[in-house]
Amino acid sequence: MNKIYKFTLLVIFCSVLAFDSYSQNQPSKIKVLNFGTFHMGATSDANKTEFDERDEKNRKAVHEIAKKLAEFKPTVLVVETVPGYNEKLKTEYAEYLKNPEKRYKNPTEIELLAFELGRLSDTKRIYGIDHKMSYNYRIGSQIKNSVDSETYKTFEKNPFAMVSDISKGDPNKLSLFDKLKLFNHDKFLDMLITVNADILTHAGTDKNFEGADEAAKYYQRNLRMYLNLNRISLKKDDRVFILMGASHTAFFRDFMSRSPKYEMVNTFKYLK
Repeated sequence: MNKIYKFTLLVIFCSVLAFDSYSQNQPSKIKVLNFGTFHMGATSDANKTEFDERDEKNRKAVHEIAKKLAEFKPTVLVVETVPGYNEKLKTEYAEYLKNPEKRYKNPTEIELLAFELGRLSDTKRIYGIDHKMSYNYRIGSQIKNSVDSETYKTFEKNPFAMVSDISKGDPNKLSLFDKLKLFNHDKFLDMLITVNADILTHAGTDKNFEGADEAAKYYQRNLRMYLNLNRISLKKDDRVFILMGASHTAFFRDFMSRSPKYEMVNTFKYLK
């Protein structure tokens, strides 16, 4: 064995040892199940998915999904309500744990899914992280668009064309389970960022940035929500279940993919 070959083997061996040592010394990250849904109750969102939140059959279908997701065994629940509502949220959650047969006049995904998932997994802690900000996502249709009206109008006519290969038609005609699988697919999450923000970068008047400025507001809202998540005191062994409208899930997926603190688990490990 010649000297150059021996030296090469030594370098490779030392590199492997260094990488192993580096990997072992990396701080463990907090596991997160970042789950997207549509709003199951009343919502101010412009686009609402058809769903009768008071229907008993639908409640049972949601609970079946909660049972699957409860296998994640979260120690913390995070939902889309503002932090100022936290005390009331905790009270309502505690009441549900005492009486899971409780019926709500106007239930949302929080009461239908998060509460039941928390009950099944014996989760003690729940927090809201929402931050309200208004923005005009219709700005592209309200101005004389001199940037790229062709791309904007084509996309606006049928944003679901972006996900036609995975949506299999009208999402409203899917079962609840298949609908939520679609809503958590990476391609669908990408589409939600485009439809809620990025498409607006194709809209603006001469020398102005109306579309981009409105899109920035939606990015800002999600960044502020992410900051609210970081306000929560968490330990390395916590397991966090986040339930939000899927456009927020999409942004959080991107933020967490670069995070030194969080590690997202594969949603489809549980949604099966």
